[in-house]
Amino acid sequence: MHPQNKVLVLDFGSQTTQLIARRIRELGVYSEIKPCFISLEEIKSFSPSGIVFSGGPSSVYDKNAPLIDKEIFSLGIPILGICYGAQLITYILGGVVEKSDKREFGPAYIEILKTNKLFKGLKKNKKYKVWMSHSDRIEKLPEGFYALAKTENSPFAAIAHETKALYGVQFHPEVIHTEIGKKILHNFLFEICKCKADWNMPSFIEETIKYIRNLVKDEEKVICALSGGIDSTVTAILVHKAIDDRLIPIFVNNGLLRKNEPEEVLDLMRSLGLKVHYVDASSIFLSRLKGIKDPEKKRKIIGETFIEIFEREAQKFENVRYLAQGTLYPDVIESTSFRGPSATIKTHHNVGALPEKMNLKLIEPLRELFKDEVRKIAELLGLPKHIVWRQPFPGPGLAVRIIGEIDEEKLNILREADAIVTEEMLKSGWYYKVWQSFAVLLPIKTVGVMGDLRTYEYVIAIRCVESQDAMTADWVKLPYEILEKLSNRIINEVKGVNRVVYDISPKPPATIEWE
Repeated sequence: MHPQNKVLVLDFGSQTTQLIARRIRELGVYSEIKPCFISLEEIKSFSPSGIVFSGGPSSVYDKNAPLIDKEIFSLGIPILGICYGAQLITYILGGVVEKSDKREFGPAYIEILKTNKLFKGLKKNKKYKVWMSHSDRIEKLPEGFYALAKTENSPFAAIAHETKALYGVQFHPEVIHTEIGKKILHNFLFEICKCKADWNMPSFIEETIKYIRNLVKDEEKVICALSGGIDSTVTAILVHKAIDDRLIPIFVNNGLLRKNEPEEVLDLMRSLGLKVHYVDASSIFLSRLKGIKDPEKKRKIIGETFIEIFEREAQKFENVRYLAQGTLYPDVIESTSFRGPSATIKTHHNVGALPEKMNLKLIEPLRELFKDEVRKIAELLGLPKHIVWRQPFPGPGLAVRIIGEIDEEKLNILREADAIVTEEMLKSGWYYKVWQSFAVLLPIKTVGVMGDLRTYEYVIAIRCVESQDAMTADWVKLPYEILEKLSNRIINEVKGVNRVVYDISPKPPATIEWE
């Protein structure tokens, strides 16, 4: 399914490594992230048109600093080093990198000293805004290199080799704060690597359907766990287009879904021509969660119960040989320690958990895609806007939005409050402007007055954040009129609530979800 033009991103531990790959794909070129310690043979077998060294938290002089085999520079493949990647090129090829007297974090201005293929279209002696994040700097260039740009603090903010296609930038072209970032990546891909923009979603859809059709033999069947979210929905549609009703979508209602969600999911799937096997297991989940307060225990119980029920239901069908999952590329990256120096961020239960128990072969048609690419596919497949642009919803559902113990009463309170948040955000036009907006039920009751009576009822917290990738997030400055409406409606319409608060914590230090 891979196109001929490919760029390899070697990860040296930067938190923006995924952004590099995404930006390259946005320009129409396929890219993959691999750990910086993969062998030269693996690099050659990937046959990249170009290689990008990511940034990273290390200094090249650290005892356990991630390095690279010097032979990579003899492969004749164009290389672009970003931040730590630029320092690494300098260090390995005989230049000097030292601690800077003044660190650069945040916005800076580079001055173009020379123009070449990397800086094609940029003006010499002009200053451009870029994003820096480094404490070391290049002090002396290796033999054969020259300076392309400088900042007040970095004499070698961008470098290039005189004859080889080796380049380095001290700033981060992948972040939106670098005004010339897209231009630089474009020049690297098309002027230097001579790539063609052949990575697009229509061809991906066509190739994926063809691949699944050839993979799954005539009598074989595929099961798929549906949640109603965009990832599992797109996965199911692609498989269904390939093998028709030999796909068996299974929708397990865990009792932790939002108001009217089971009915809406079933209606959508039926309208798309999918014959869904529906299982209402809400009583099983809720009985096993009774008395459990610890969020990690909740997650574990929900995950294990889902696998048990899914496995039981799957055994009701004959000739099931494959399991289709909506695994995305970030899931793959985050769920394994293959990212080199980057730490494993979290484990996703949909990456490899089910097949170990069920002895099924995996089909993961979205495994190479980022979320924005999945949304493009969903639009091409004709899915409605409210599915394509639906806000993320956690796998454990409302279980991690009820702080502490879960019971039916609390679930009903939260469902009603959350439905009001969604209704008002949609009505005001803010729903599609933010990353997430939802209600959280707190494990406390407070005194209130309703009419002439004192009340002692629950508190609802409203969480509304803006983000690009959920790795960082900031609280949204919603207009007071919307906050007022949310508060009034929740207090007046949701029995059991007498107070509403607004969460104004950024991530970090807080997380988006409360548990």
